[in-house]
Amino acid sequence: MHQRLCEKTLSSLPAFVAVPTYQRDAIRNGIVHLGVGAFHRCHQAAYVDDCLNAGARDWGIIGASLRRSDTRDALESQDGLYTLAVREGGGEALRVIGSLTSVLVAPENPGALLGALSDPATRIVTLTVTEKAYLRGPDGRLDAEDPDIVHDLAHPDTPKTVHGFIAAALERRRTNGSRPFTVLCCDNLPANGATVRNVMLDFASLRSAALAEHIARDVAFPSSMVDRIVPATRPEDRRRIRETLGVDDAWPVMTEPFSQWVVEENFSTGRPDWEQFGVTMVNDVTPFEEMKLRLLNGSHSALAYLGLLSGHVTVDQAFAAPRLRRFIDRLWAEAAATLPADVSRMSEDYTRQLSQRFANDALAHQLKQIAMDGSQKLPQRIIGTAIARLKVGLDADHPAMVVAAWIVACGARGTALPLQHFSDPLDVPIQTLLARRLSPEQTVSGIFDLTGFAHGEALRNKLIQLVATHVTRLWENGVVQALDHLQGASS
Repeated sequence: MHQRLCEKTLSSLPAFVAVPTYQRDAIRNGIVHLGVGAFHRCHQAAYVDDCLNAGARDWGIIGASLRRSDTRDALESQDGLYTLAVREGGGEALRVIGSLTSVLVAPENPGALLGALSDPATRIVTLTVTEKAYLRGPDGRLDAEDPDIVHDLAHPDTPKTVHGFIAAALERRRTNGSRPFTVLCCDNLPANGATVRNVMLDFASLRSAALAEHIARDVAFPSSMVDRIVPATRPEDRRRIRETLGVDDAWPVMTEPFSQWVVEENFSTGRPDWEQFGVTMVNDVTPFEEMKLRLLNGSHSALAYLGLLSGHVTVDQAFAAPRLRRFIDRLWAEAAATLPADVSRMSEDYTRQLSQRFANDALAHQLKQIAMDGSQKLPQRIIGTAIARLKVGLDADHPAMVVAAWIVACGARGTALPLQHFSDPLDVPIQTLLARRLSPEQTVSGIFDLTGFAHGEALRNKLIQLVATHVTRLWENGVVQALDHLQGASS
């Protein structure tokens, strides 16, 4: 039986494995990260590790899970160490990351997380909690009737939500005379800094006017754009890493060579020198964000739903299929036309990079992983593109097909193996609606009502009709003929 990866076994690793060059017991925690998972460990934690290796000592990370204990359970006996595997073609570069000093599990001990957030040494709180954790209603503002929000307002010292933890910690810091931390969202949300600020102000105003005023006046919410493909770790990845390292790593993470982080320069209590290691600090993240959401994330969703309906399992398999590749090329062209002029000019180079990344068969990026939570992801990835095109009199067939494929894929789960395993926060009402076997237009209209897609948009009904046309073709003729019809009509 192998020993575990930990501080004591670092010196036994092969020489080609990069390891922390700093004394981990000498670093000070300056960041608390909410939503510690594979993406954070491949992205933000790696950038912070770079800073620590360069001599910074005030930016160790305390990770926190708001739900499950699996990451803590895997890394606790490893002193927070884990392997980052960068894969491309037949090669793999291994690096041990040491920036994550501990992992807390909020449901087990909310007081411990509140203590870390309230510590004056904590200067930045980063977030990768996924779109659904912000608990927004169809209008984009806080859903004040969500049961967890109701709980947190009634029990401020034992919160469950990101809103409750941040608000309680900011209140404690204000009372203790500590400066507020910066809240840095790293989730795929449009204008994510402003979005999180708005839901936090909505929540705080329900607690006290004084807290809401303090957050509005004193707390920085910079926007950021993150980009790196991070597939789920498989059992064969763990076996391969164990054989290479000579020690067990309970949860290594896999990723691609490409990594991008664009951050708004808006920090109230300092930040690491990330730009030394490739982070782009800007005054306005919006152009980068829109390009990534509509080109990368939008095409990822398209590959997920159309790929699953076509019987594919991974991104590289779906992208290699000629029909799907043609669809993605045309979706990219339609989406690029909706971008601001300064980034639209960059879209050709960006999609060329995406083509190389999607074709990376070393990642085995599962379509079912991308397909998760479509009701939360599609508004910013696809619906925005469709509405933007309709507003200027352009067709929106390709983005509408993606929405139709999501609806049909939701109904098809369980009928084919690849479709069994993705889920959505609105699964119960969606499945109830689909079980009624309404007409395509009634079905799509009902889905739009449930999800809030295109809420308040004048062209909402036109988009519903367009999506319904594609749902009809998918239901009646299947994905191959539906794509052939679309590509023949648009050629």
